[in-house]
Amino acid sequence: MRMNLNNILIPTRVATSGMTVEDVFIECVRAHVQAIPYCNALGGVTGRVTLKNVMQLSCLPEYMVELAHILSDGFSCLQDAELKVKEVLNKPIEPYVQAPPHFIKSTAPTVKALAMMEQRDTSYLFVVDNGEYKGIITIQGIAQKMLETDAPSLRTRAA
Repeated sequence: MRMNLNNILIPTRVATSGMTVEDVFIECVRAHVQAIPYCNALGGVTGRVTLKNVMQLSCLPEYMVELAHILSDGFSCLQDAELKVKEVLNKPIEPYVQAPPHFIKSTAPTVKALAMMEQRDTSYLFVVDNGEYKGIITIQGIAQKMLETDAPSLRTRAA
């Protein structure tokens, strides 16, 4: 089995104007990815929506990040967590759209994808060919393909 990006690609829906946080969460959970691209009305990828960014902006005050090491396990700042969850899930996605992501072409070698992920300190890249979004590749997907490609010897050593 030749390991190329098309073998690792995870197709996903894209976020568009009018979607809610819940719509994005459903797609990310369905596809087991941490982000999906945001596309304009013409279908061009103009940004990205990440689970991490939505959670950080909606659920995690900055002071809690700074004080995380001293928070007790029983600490909660949410009086009514269910109400907060409903509120966040019903919000429009636009406030959470981040700068355009880094792209890679589907014809690029896997080692280039790994190098780009390392350079940009990310664990995923969006695959775009001729301006058209094809899907996402993740470091987990690459690791899975490596395990499938080989190597009984690797599995034997791990046991």
